[in-house]
Amino acid sequence: MRFSFVTAEIIAGLRRNLTMTIAVVITTAVALSLFGLALLTGKQVNTMKGYWYDKVEVSLFLCLPDSTTASCHGGAVTDAQKAEIQSDLTKLKPLVSQVYYESKTEAYQRFKTQFSGSAIADNITPDQMPESFRVRLSDPTKYDIIYSAFNGRPGIEQVQDERKVLEPFFRVLRAVSVGALLLAGIILAAALLLIINTIRISAFSRRRETGIKRLVGASNFSIRLPFILEGAVAGGVGACLATVLVSLAKWGGVDHYLRPNFQFTNFIGWGAVAATVPWLFLLGVGVSSLVSAVTLRRYLRV
Repeated sequence: MRFSFVTAEIIAGLRRNLTMTIAVVITTAVALSLFGLALLTGKQVNTMKGYWYDKVEVSLFLCLPDSTTASCHGGAVTDAQKAEIQSDLTKLKPLVSQVYYESKTEAYQRFKTQFSGSAIADNITPDQMPESFRVRLSDPTKYDIIYSAFNGRPGIEQVQDERKVLEPFFRVLRAVSVGALLLAGIILAAALLLIINTIRISAFSRRRETGIKRLVGASNFSIRLPFILEGAVAGGVGACLATVLVSLAKWGGVDHYLRPNFQFTNFIGWGAVAATVPWLFLLGVGVSSLVSAVTLRRYLRV
């Protein structure tokens, strides 16, 4: 089979159903763009989690004289209790990668810095601030080991995992990613229906040519190939447009808006886009070709 002949057949087929082809390309591009953005959002969530989980700590707040929890019934934490807690934390290495003791004065200075300008910062005194042990874990997901070992222990008022402060934010981002995937699935389904309709119309309009090919002994493969490639070309062009849209979203949204304005965290790089693009073409070209082939088995009897 000559390459030039197949190419001419594909171009002729696409021209015959130009408006339908354009509709297929646009819908496919929108669906794949949403799919790509959903993948990038998922990668962004993982990037931010990796960045923040390396920085968050488990805080062991020690008892104050007026603490009311059961573990503080003896009053403020004693020096002996503090020494025992620190010793036990050290024994948990390598899970505990770093332990830092924060005094009342240091806690007061940190609080004043975090809440400078607010009324509460002006009314607080160093004696009201709790001492604490700040613990950094080699594996932040194993927070439960620290919690079960120290929660309710005499001298410790509260064991707090800072990851829980970030989890609601990550849940929102994951929900956005899942929502984009669902929307992409719906639009992609519409694109596949358009492809089915386009291939069916194309097969019907070229039934005379197909009949002649059949009479001269052309194989099933050679008759169906141009139709399948038409779907693949439409899906491929849609994937190209989706690649451009996803790249523009990364360039404009991440590099020129989020990164300069939110410098407290990490953002995905172009490597994430490069890893996403093959999936766009696999989905665009692969699924379009498969749908075209299945449609031909139904509507093109050879």
